[in-house]
Amino acid sequence: MRNSSERPSATSLPASPQDDAHGRTQRYLIMMGVRIVCIILMIVITPYGWYTWVLGAGAVFLPYIAVVLANVGSDVGGADPENPERALPQHPSPSASDDTTGVIRIQESPALAPSPQKDDDA
Repeated sequence: MRNSSERPSATSLPASPQDDAHGRTQRYLIMMGVRIVCIILMIVITPYGWYTWVLGAGAVFLPYIAVVLANVGSDVGGADPENPERALPQHPSPSASDDTTGVIRIQESPALAPSPQKDDDA
């Protein structure tokens, strides 16, 4: 299976879900392999000393770290979204005039305060 980082990307899309799951599974399995090695070395190496505690801590805490890292997808620090305005010309073309485009422009003006009405009945 080819890695998606070997192919040039035409867009800023993240890796495919299959590639992402494959990478996370590999990380998890490697960390669990290190945990098994820690357990075996903790039991086999004698005399017991400070390194036994370090290997035991690795055997205890590596599953938590492995699960957390396996659940974090690779798109956490994903690519920045593309700005669509970069593709637009900076200045409108001179041939496009407001009269000939057929675009109706509506401009709002501030609301006028209602004039006070005088009561003639009093």
